[in-house]
Amino acid sequence: MTRPERRANRELREVLDDLLDYVRHITRNVKEMNPQEVQFAEERLEWLAEEVWRAALGRPSEEPR
Repeated sequence: MTRPERRANRELREVLDDLLDYVRHITRNVKEMNPQEVQFAEERLEWLAEEVWRAALGRPSEEPR
């Protein structure tokens, strides 16, 4: 039995990589972030989560807000 290719959905892999990179960045820098930066980070995380969902469902992506 052959395993399916993990990278069959390249768009999903790329969006997940973006999300992981951003989460790592935030965790390293959150103590130095001001409230506006935290607010932006929350919004960006929500947008990235939506992009992961869209990519998983095969729907077209949207531009960042």
